[in-house]
Amino acid sequence: MSYQMVFKRYELKYMLTRKEKTAVLEAMEPYMALDSYGRTTIRNIYFDTENYRLIRRSIERPAYKEKLRLRSYKASGPEDPVFVELKKKYKSVVYKRRLIAAQAQAMECLQKGEHLPVNSQIADEIQYFCSYYGKLFPTVFLSYEREAYYCRDGGDFRVTFDENILARREGFSFREGIYGTPLIERGSTLMEVKTSGGLPLWLVRCLSEHAIFKTSFSKYGTAYENMIRADAAACEGGILHA
Repeated sequence: MSYQMVFKRYELKYMLTRKEKTAVLEAMEPYMALDSYGRTTIRNIYFDTENYRLIRRSIERPAYKEKLRLRSYKASGPEDPVFVELKKKYKSVVYKRRLIAAQAQAMECLQKGEHLPVNSQIADEIQYFCSYYGKLFPTVFLSYEREAYYCRDGGDFRVTFDENILARREGFSFREGIYGTPLIERGSTLMEVKTSGGLPLWLVRCLSEHAIFKTSFSKYGTAYENMIRADAAACEGGILHA
């Protein structure tokens, strides 16, 4: 099976209620189709420095930001292949480059700063990233259930719906079960529109009719704000009142 390894596109996000999701799905029906995977549980392990330099920089909304993660679309063991993804954003354009490696080997290489066992330009870029930021650690495990839709006419326009978004700071293995702290309210859906150009007219009309507006929601950023920063503040408060 072949996978796309290089992406350049805009990624627009919208937080939907159940009613709004139904309206969007109805508008999409003549133009979009659910991919062959159906509803999939996506698992991600995000890497960062000891002081969370990457995510702290990201939530400041700079013109340029980047992140590194492992991704799997199913429960997988140490020897199973996973995606190593380097994701960058510059002036609203998202650039994602990824390669495939065994889970255990990828975890070891990223934490030790060693070159991945792949001879490619993408592997070299990931190695430079690791060298630039120094020692990296797995910091957040993020999972969510996704439905992905593609254009019936063969275009590159994509729409995804993410629900049951969970985050945890333990169990950094794709062999572990799905559990964690919810990042969005029950019944809400994060819709992501992925496009290399503009939005189709049918979607613009639907969003306008139902007063659905873009949001700047970040899964990793929300996990950091709700869990890591909150824990740090609680610890500081405990020290001050000890």
